[in-house]
Amino acid sequence: MKIRAACVAIFSSLLSLAASGQYYRGTYIPQYAYPIQAAASLAPESHPAVLQVDASQAWRGLLFVTETIPVKPGATNTLVYPKWVPGEHGPTGPIDELAGLRFTAGGRALPFHRDSARMYAFHVAVPAGASKITAHFIAIMNEAGDTMATHTIAILNWNRALLYQDGVDSHTWFIRPSITLPAGWQYGTALNESGPTAGATAHFRTISLAMLVDSPLDMGRYVRKWQLGEIGGAAVYMDVFAGQPKDLDVPADVLAAYKRIPAEAATLYGSHHFANYHALLTLSNAIGFQGIEHHQSSDDRAPASFLTNKSLELIGGDLITHEFSHSWNGKYRRPADLATPNFQVPMRTDLLWVYEGMNQYLGDLLSFRAGIRDPKDYPEYLAQLYAQLATEPGRKTTPLIATTTAAPFLYQARNAYSSISRNSGDFYDEGELVWLDVDTLIRQLTHDQKSLATFLHLYSAPAATGPITKTYTLADIERLLNQVVPYDWHGFFQRHIYRISPLPPTAELARAGWKLVYNAQPNKFLAARAGRLRGGVIAWYDLGFNVDGRGVIGSLRQGSPAWNAGLAEGDRIAAVNDHQFSGAQLTYAITQALHNPQPIVLRVVGSGWFQKVEIDYHGGVRYPHLQRLPGVPDMLARIMAAHGK
Repeated sequence: MKIRAACVAIFSSLLSLAASGQYYRGTYIPQYAYPIQAAASLAPESHPAVLQVDASQAWRGLLFVTETIPVKPGATNTLVYPKWVPGEHGPTGPIDELAGLRFTAGGRALPFHRDSARMYAFHVAVPAGASKITAHFIAIMNEAGDTMATHTIAILNWNRALLYQDGVDSHTWFIRPSITLPAGWQYGTALNESGPTAGATAHFRTISLAMLVDSPLDMGRYVRKWQLGEIGGAAVYMDVFAGQPKDLDVPADVLAAYKRIPAEAATLYGSHHFANYHALLTLSNAIGFQGIEHHQSSDDRAPASFLTNKSLELIGGDLITHEFSHSWNGKYRRPADLATPNFQVPMRTDLLWVYEGMNQYLGDLLSFRAGIRDPKDYPEYLAQLYAQLATEPGRKTTPLIATTTAAPFLYQARNAYSSISRNSGDFYDEGELVWLDVDTLIRQLTHDQKSLATFLHLYSAPAATGPITKTYTLADIERLLNQVVPYDWHGFFQRHIYRISPLPPTAELARAGWKLVYNAQPNKFLAARAGRLRGGVIAWYDLGFNVDGRGVIGSLRQGSPAWNAGLAEGDRIAAVNDHQFSGAQLTYAITQALHNPQPIVLRVVGSGWFQKVEIDYHGGVRYPHLQRLPGVPDMLARIMAAHGK
């Protein structure tokens, strides 16, 4: 999802390349003004920095790092820890997890101090005659809400375990990495070894700082590696690391669906921009659900039973496909203001509705086309997606562009009432609706002769390159769409992205042959989500809240019957109509109220305060679904059907 460096070694000459859209060292050079050091100050490929990561105690959650860094002798050198992290869309470098930092030269300790304003920068006094110094530190891998290591699995994002010279272009600053594994562990990564593994230590080829940070490494005791297929001779692998061996017993039909991903992606994009690709997947209940894209790999994290539990496939079946799609959309093609020269330069995220929003649509599309999720279920998936966004109070005051521009801090937001503030990454889900609208509109305007895939073939051309980056602006996106079919694409995006919109994009439903309805029949995808509430209920479309199995209200809809009755997020429902709370009891009460004029009576406790709450609601249980429109072809079925050869 995020950054890639692209800049200048010799600033003046490369700025001229920026204006003409040239490639430098395989990377597109956008135009920006950022002072970078002269070529002589860099760590060139012939004399790189050397990074040794001792992960032999990763099971403790600790990495012991030794890094030898080229420096300017007889001067104060500034070294920095990566701040703006690729794929995380924000200043999320875990500087608080860097411990025990010290610097030496020739075995002697060097004085240094942290910058008083730039917390990620360290100033080191380098003696005359010292052309390199060594940094020693411990990288702590686990903190509350961010577990990267267990006793059987660990995830290494290299940005957590290195420093580099301030002000350099991360594509022209080179580093030679190695890692020492715990006994009996294996690893997976897109990096290439420089030779055979020596004991527990693997040595990798010298690589640019940008590509190293873009190449995570998973390691663990229980591992299975599958080749899913090829695209134009480039192999696509899925390397799976599990906390327990049983979680690697993947059913044959599930694995067969994943093996269809490369063919579907090749058909969708008509290109590839990697030498080989590794989807790195950890299966552990101790490591949070996450997916972070990289150009030739992905850092995917899921619950232990992810590959063996059908309900988890419904909820997160696009995990691998979403991040794989990012190799084209986000890594190869990237918004110009996200292509920064190094990891200290702030990223501007206003085009995330393309980067992430379009990718949300494409990742879901690939998951259905490959058969990870049944293509016939897409209308049910789309119904709950649309209904959630259509009933979000925050959309009445906040346009979608506000959520993308503010993404660097909204990603970290954990406040209550997120449906009011729209801080939950709406540009993903509403972005899917925008790009589905684009897809169906192209199909309608061209009488089904073209589709979004026609745009993607132009967008991701040429057919094959290495892992390079080519930037774009909104004007570029609109120009490519007009090449596919002339239309007021600028006005289209202004309506849906840049202005307050009372509803998400809606026209695609009727255009595709469907309409939204509500009834008491549970929605398949909402039922799977409710299962994660451990006995709770999604009552968002009737009473106006979601509640877990303990009775705790996790989200509350402004203006709903529950809101009007006086409930608050965080309240705990102790009883429903004088019966002890359970999800089943609440659903029964909603059903009974359909034919009963009396209000639903809740006994609620919040902050030690007990109260009686009466909800005057008699509309019955409501779940969203899509219903076919007679006489209109089913465009969704054509879109989600398998296309790969």
